Amino acid sequence: MRRVHSSEVKRTVMKSLEDRGVSIEAIAEIVHEMQSPYNPNLTMEQCVDSVLAVLNKRELQHAILVGVELDRLAEQNILSEPLLSLVKGDEGLFGCDETLALGSVLGYGSIAVTTFGHLDKHKIGLIRELDTKKGGRVQTFMDDLVASVAAAASGRLAHRLRDEEERASAQQLDG
Repeated sequence: MRRVHSSEVKRTVMKSLEDRGVSIEAIAEIVHEMQSPYNPNLTMEQCVDSVLAVLNKRELQHAILVGVELDRLAEQNILSEPLLSLVKGDEGLFGCDETLALGSVLGYGSIAVTTFGHLDKHKIGLIRELDTKKGGRVQTFMDDLVASVAAAASGRLAHRLRDEEERASAQQLDG
């Protein structure tokens, strides 16, 4: 068994996202929509940076690899029944897609968890496009994985904003 270097995993994740019609910018747009009410000065560049930062985390990378592979195998009718029908049909009570995605955001705190729930329910932006099953593609896992990346990036930004506010407050007290 070979040891897989993290750079190989990251390259594969980025290629897999691209191959599945997912852009970093589209995820960043979701992040911006989620966080701009709390940070009116938030830029798209900050959102893109946050998305790229969370995509460096192994938990998210591994979840994406697993989810993409299951979606691909379902498209090729390679999964065995009844799993094939559950994944292809995005069965509402299946839940494994949400569980995999949710597990990958837990390191980003309660903001990420609640944001994931909101995105899963309301299907904002690219998440809605992926959930509509256009073009015969199976995206059962991908829509939830995009939500998890956006939620993690949102949580990361929220915590960074608070850190910046506290630094500014401390400087005012010191000055």
